[in-house]
Amino acid sequence: MEFTTGGRLEIRISTADLGKRVSVRRLNDSGRSAERFTDTVGVLDSWSGGVLRITRRNGETVEVPEASLVAGKVVPAAPARRRGPATSVRELQEIATRGWPARETGRLGGWTLRAAGGFTARANSVLPLGDCGLPLAAAVDRAVAWYAERGLPALVQVTTGDPEGDDLLDAELVRRGWTAERHALIRTAALAPLADTAADIGRVLLAREPDEAWLRAYGRTAASAADALGVLTGGPSVWFATVPGAAGEELPAAVGRCAVDGRWAGFSAVAVGEDHRRRGLATLVMARLARQALDEGASAAYLQVETGNGGAAALYDNLGFTTHHAYHYRREVRR
Repeated sequence: MEFTTGGRLEIRISTADLGKRVSVRRLNDSGRSAERFTDTVGVLDSWSGGVLRITRRNGETVEVPEASLVAGKVVPAAPARRRGPATSVRELQEIATRGWPARETGRLGGWTLRAAGGFTARANSVLPLGDCGLPLAAAVDRAVAWYAERGLPALVQVTTGDPEGDDLLDAELVRRGWTAERHALIRTAALAPLADTAADIGRVLLAREPDEAWLRAYGRTAASAADALGVLTGGPSVWFATVPGAAGEELPAAVGRCAVDGRWAGFSAVAVGEDHRRRGLATLVMARLARQALDEGASAAYLQVETGNGGAAALYDNLGFTTHHAYHYRREVRR
């Protein structure tokens, strides 16, 4: 990795390069690492408070103290990786959207504007796939107005670190001062091994709709119950899993949801009661839902998880999930 001009290290990036792919070198703490430098390549998401936030291609976010920076430059987008015919970023995003559908949608060229009363960012954000059909600034203004009419802040889901991603759009939102939040990954795995990870799946009850106990165990529907129920029950073929609690307990020990769409099974809303954790119940729920999805002809699994959720990341690592692509949201700054 070459940073020098005439043998000198140079810092050739600034806050004007937000949203671009950069390569940086920082000086390590000699007490923590034998290596003098660490190199990081990824999208420069933010640079504030003396810290650079860079998202790598695998979705990992790295924070680099400005004081430790010794070199940096903008680099070309990474070459496209070969993907199977049904696993492009765009197609998987479309599948994930069908599996977690907004209650109301609007179209702006290739962009989908999604709203569901504020229940989850996924169902209340712009999904920009393809040409918006307008100059970029005008399209963003139109999106802001659409959400304002519904009493919602404008959010845009931005793909990170992909050569077919939304670099120009992200740069426009950065220029407007929109904040980055909820960095997340879409992860995928083969479905059959997932279905075999637990033997006692007979403990798990399946239903086509969530009952009141399931909703309470999930715990994220209070703000907009009708909108939440509409999103949760939407999708091509949706199943709700429940592991009953012990005798006398009102809430289930664990719950989960799966939306089957052709060969894909999307997992979401996996939650385990605080008194029942570290007993393999999340794995049990996912194994039962995977078995049902296999019966319906699915062969691949996907899920979406925020990068800061270390417990979930460890679980999904153990279940064979790998990162397909990363994304984050940009939120409008209201003045």
